[in-house]
Amino acid sequence: MRILGIDPGLQVCGYACIESKAGETTLLEGGVIRTTGSKAIEKRLNQIAEDIDSILDKFKPDVVGVEQLYSHYAHPRTAILMGHARGVILQRCAEAGVEVKSFGATRIKKCITGNGHASKEQMQRTIKTLLGLSAVPEPNDVADAIAAAMCCAEMTRKTGFPLSRE
Repeated sequence: MRILGIDPGLQVCGYACIESKAGETTLLEGGVIRTTGSKAIEKRLNQIAEDIDSILDKFKPDVVGVEQLYSHYAHPRTAILMGHARGVILQRCAEAGVEVKSFGATRIKKCITGNGHASKEQMQRTIKTLLGLSAVPEPNDVADAIAAAMCCAEMTRKTGFPLSRE
């Protein structure tokens, strides 16, 4: 099973593709999509759409795990901007015919570390250990995307959700 994890963002959007076979998980690639803050929002969203298309085409995932948005009342504008980016990502996945599973940050953290309130550093160290990486994944956006993909793989195993590569 091939899973693409995405940590949505307008300025920096993390992505990671993992492969899970017989209980063993391998990181194929992780990276970020960066947009230029001085460009108009529609141009930034278009860049995200084009980059997501390229990533979907390159990895041909069975499913995409995306982190849900969390909105703090003190920063509603941030949530709205991230919502634009997340919407574009979901639309590009739908266009490609790839199913999307959404997970809250607390669910992802609990799935990876056993603690729904784990720190970024704890998440990075756990991912490094679980995947046998030589260093912690950086930046945080990549680590969050890896975590979303790993959570999606784990939840798929637990629920027995059938996935096939047709």
